[in-house]
Amino acid sequence: MTAVPSILIAIPAHNEQSHIDRVLPRVLKFGLPVMVVDDGSTDATAVRAAAWPVELVRNPQNVGYGRVMQDIFAWASMRDFDWVITMDCDEQHEPEYLPAFVREIKSDNADVISGSRYLRRHADDQDAPIDRREINGILTAELNEHLAGAFETPLTDSFCGFKAYRAHACHALQLDADGYEFPMQFWVQAAANRLRVREIAVPRIYLDASRAFGNGLDDPTRRLQIYRETIHRELHRCRGRLASRVRTECERAGCAARG
Repeated sequence: MTAVPSILIAIPAHNEQSHIDRVLPRVLKFGLPVMVVDDGSTDATAVRAAAWPVELVRNPQNVGYGRVMQDIFAWASMRDFDWVITMDCDEQHEPEYLPAFVREIKSDNADVISGSRYLRRHADDQDAPIDRREINGILTAELNEHLAGAFETPLTDSFCGFKAYRAHACHALQLDADGYEFPMQFWVQAAANRLRVREIAVPRIYLDASRAFGNGLDDPTRRLQIYRETIHRELHRCRGRLASRVRTECERAGCAARG
């Protein structure tokens, strides 16, 4: 009998006191261990999280989304979890979709199971802020072009943080992007390290279209520039492994025989 994989749900949180008491009970009802990473909140996020049966990790200062993700991967690997599911704490990731991630984990056909808000429509989908939708579309298309053939199917949503990751596969990545540019680094490294990626459809929920990024990213032009710089830096950093992968896939498909 195949062993059931151990799964950790990890929730990054920064100033989420108005949401956390509604999010955590809906997550905890599925019976999986839950860790909340309070990333330097200045409100009562940590106090409210501590009232629930979760593992609470507190950063005394805000270190950024990407750094929190790096720490989550390291923590999950250190604690010998097979998988970690990450989701936001702002009620824009629907906990009722956690079983869908668990089903995909149990099928054992991927190393990354990525939520996509654009894979198919849901009846209650909400419109994304224009700049976010445009930047997501531009960069998703550019990643698909740069990483053509790396994944089973092209990406449809490169920014959704509702994901399941195979812990040991991600722990082996060389991740050092500390901010919201983290997904751009992750996708390039996932391709270079031959991780198998599958997307599953999740609802598109935007409760606060005016929510700020901070750290100079609220200007869409600047944000797009930083994200693109991250992609190209990683493409350069991983060029040897990416080139090897392209050659291998080409040979597998019989490209060499066709000249």
